[in-house]
Amino acid sequence: MSATPADKTAMKMFRPSRTVLSSLVALLITVVGVLVAAEVVSALLNRPLVAYARMYVWAVTNPWRQPLILIVALLMLAAGLALLVTALRSGRSGLIPVHTGDPDLMVGVRARSFASALGHTAEQVPGVYEAHASIRGPTVTITGRVAGPEKEQAAEAVRHAVLTRMAALQPVTPLAVRVDLKERA
Repeated sequence: MSATPADKTAMKMFRPSRTVLSSLVALLITVVGVLVAAEVVSALLNRPLVAYARMYVWAVTNPWRQPLILIVALLMLAAGLALLVTALRSGRSGLIPVHTGDPDLMVGVRARSFASALGHTAEQVPGVYEAHASIRGPTVTITGRVAGPEKEQAAEAVRHAVLTRMAALQPVTPLAVRVDLKERA
């Protein structure tokens, strides 16, 4: 099934925003901007806030291979790389976009609720007395226990029931189903 433009838009809309990280970076940029503006205004009034002569003397007299300076530089490099990696990685949303009867309406279902519905569906299969579903990436994993030795038949029945239920729920992106059943102890 090919993704329609509406499906692609829904996927973008349900992608989580990085508000905490964005707020921290915005706060840092604001602080630096205020300090630069204050320094410019004070320099125009011939009363600079920063003693450049002292900073120059400190920079020339302190060896850059000093352990404290190297540790601070490495920490700043690690923080910058962490911010870059976090910004480039796609976020994990707690919502699964699903189709509705209206082509202009897309609904987000909590992943935990979606998995719970699939786990409940698996429990309805004859021979399965306990089942739990979890969603990790594009895969739904059904774990459970069966009452009889026909584990393979029950696993296939669970897979079929879960796929039927998923077809009814109509998620925008298809999810693979993995079934892991154990015999009742």
